[in-house]
Amino acid sequence: MCLATAGAALVSSGCRVNEEDIHRWESTAHGPDKLKAVLQHDKYDTTLRVEAALSLIRMKPRAGRRVGIGIMVDTIASVAPEARQLIVASLVPAIIAELKRSPPAAQASQAPPDGSFPYKDAAYAMLTLDRTVIIADEGLKQSLKAALVDWAMADFEHRLENRSQAYGMEQLLRYIGPTAVAGLPKLMTRDAKRLDSMAGLVSELGDPKTKEAAASALVAIAQFVLSDEWKKIKEPELKAANAASRLEPTEKQFAAQLTQYQEEDLFRVFGSMKKVGGRPSIDFLLNYAAKKDESEKRRQAALAALEGRLDRNNPDDLKRILQIASTDAPDVVLDQAFRRIGEMPRDAVVEKLYGIFKTDKWKIRRAAAGTVLKMSTVKHIDEFMSKLPEDKASRGFAMGEALSYGGLLGELKEGAPLDALKTHFTTGSAAARTSALSYWFTYGTAADLPTVQPFESQSLAVPVCDTDPDCKWSCEIAKEGAKDPAKERENKEIKTVGDFVRYCIEPAMKERKPEPKK
Repeated sequence: MCLATAGAALVSSGCRVNEEDIHRWESTAHGPDKLKAVLQHDKYDTTLRVEAALSLIRMKPRAGRRVGIGIMVDTIASVAPEARQLIVASLVPAIIAELKRSPPAAQASQAPPDGSFPYKDAAYAMLTLDRTVIIADEGLKQSLKAALVDWAMADFEHRLENRSQAYGMEQLLRYIGPTAVAGLPKLMTRDAKRLDSMAGLVSELGDPKTKEAAASALVAIAQFVLSDEWKKIKEPELKAANAASRLEPTEKQFAAQLTQYQEEDLFRVFGSMKKVGGRPSIDFLLNYAAKKDESEKRRQAALAALEGRLDRNNPDDLKRILQIASTDAPDVVLDQAFRRIGEMPRDAVVEKLYGIFKTDKWKIRRAAAGTVLKMSTVKHIDEFMSKLPEDKASRGFAMGEALSYGGLLGELKEGAPLDALKTHFTTGSAAARTSALSYWFTYGTAADLPTVQPFESQSLAVPVCDTDPDCKWSCEIAKEGAKDPAKERENKEIKTVGDFVRYCIEPAMKERKPEPKK
């Protein structure tokens, strides 16, 4: 028997190499060198060279690394182009055949052994080598890519998680592009465990058709989670989990557990919807967020999942989100609704937001006004002030509104807010004046007091707002004659704009020192 131990010796000797030798060398110390020599030199026929390449692919890891794949790719790259394509013409179909084998049956306790990973890694390495085009035939290349996609879809979740592969599945799918994820929507089912990963890949790589299909699949999952069928399936699972943990919840506690379990499932689907977008998901989330009988937590989550997903050119999207924002929904729901409105073009929404200013619900008006200001600049100050309630219609205008607007007005860009606000300190409605003067509540310092004190003389009555304690016009001040003004405090009713300046704004300014000059 020939015992040559190095590639050069193997070639120079008179040894006759057969497939039995090739397979045996897969497990010998110098096997990689011998297999490389067979693959590299043209004295061996193509069939034997292909078998050597396959042996390098399936060779067991050495020191934890599959060294054979790198040797195989580098060696084929060094072969003359004509001979290389003869080898590749047989090697690629052999790799495809291995990729098409049915995935091993899943096992309960661990991922099933899967011998296809070396072939996937070898295929990816051959396709992506940048210094040499290994697969020149375009038809062969596309066939290999298609086989890789089919391989990924055949057992997506197990193959996604496998850590033995040299190149991750996500890396493979990104290389192939949109066609690689076209099959993912069919895998997005109620039983999928890696829904978030699927949604991320569809969002990143999918074409519009794939994204719409994924959105539809996600809606179906969400509808299942909200169904009685979900409860029938999950109740026994939850009871078994309680028993395993030796928990004995009451009927009420069990119902709360089940509700929380359902929310966790639902929020996972919402997270995937946020990634994918798509008209089916958008419509579902808008409809769900509008349901007054759903919990505020769920409605808030549905609106949060719409972040950046509403169609800026779809009037119906704008109409539906404005309808939610115009209701007496909980504050957290309104906050998310106005956040979504704030993502729309200013010109498309500003007049509709100004229309909400007419509401008698001051918290809704404050949210609408805050949204307007966050999409405005200094040039819009006069416009904004003109939309605040006039004195005859200002009943229900809260002090909290004025203070909030003052802070937001001071943040406006593209100009000097203070210069634009000066005219509104002494003119216009009480709502406009107090909002403008509230600039000093947030930004004024003790050094600015001489500028603000003249406004103490304004006798214009402030709006009346007594719908709830947060709405009233009153400020906490030191009791008259108090020995310890910091501790002895009382609420002072604010009746005029001058009172507002004296008792609310100036105390805040006195506590704020000016920034040192640079």
